[in-house]
Amino acid sequence: MIESILPASVTSVESYTDADDLFPEEAALVARAVEKRRLEFATARWCAHKALADLGYPATPILHGPKNEPLWPDGVIGALTHCDGYRAAAVARTGELAAIGIDAEPHRELPAGVLETVARPEEIPALAALASQHPKTHWDKLMFSAKESVYKAWFPLARRWLDFQDATLRFDPADRTFVAELHQVGPVVGGAPLTRMRGRFVVEGELLATSVVVLD
Repeated sequence: MIESILPASVTSVESYTDADDLFPEEAALVARAVEKRRLEFATARWCAHKALADLGYPATPILHGPKNEPLWPDGVIGALTHCDGYRAAAVARTGELAAIGIDAEPHRELPAGVLETVARPEEIPALAALASQHPKTHWDKLMFSAKESVYKAWFPLARRWLDFQDATLRFDPADRTFVAELHQVGPVVGGAPLTRMRGRFVVEGELLATSVVVLD
């Protein structure tokens, strides 16, 4: 699923079942976690290990930083995601891309009251129009996922928080793409401040996924 919305320069691995194979250093990070959380973590790391191997890198622990962001080996950028029934990792070599963000979610509507925290006021009528035109898609959950992907691509570059309200999204259902206009001053990428990000989305049955790739 995730491979269909990533460029050829990105190596991805996904899993619909759990794997329980961690380096000791990784296992220590979730030693006190409940079983569900530990398996999510372990399977996402398994995907990351396999993706790194496919990219030509030796097996190595994937630890995390102060914001729980994955810490990749030198020369690698990447992102992880997990939700009920799905885990994935995406990696690429630095120099080919500046950042990657991926997110997967169950394809169902957001709980009551959550949309107002995720969407900016101008986004809500746009989502309602999309829902009217394409009622089989839960656009509110797609927006949540897309903003998660935006944040995962943003944080390694900016090293600071980006709130849901700090980006305005516009979806193109025909191309399965979206554009995020950023309302924070972004880091310099490719010689210019980062002001927008472009992404793609896919809906497959009971799951949806989004991705953002920032060019170097």
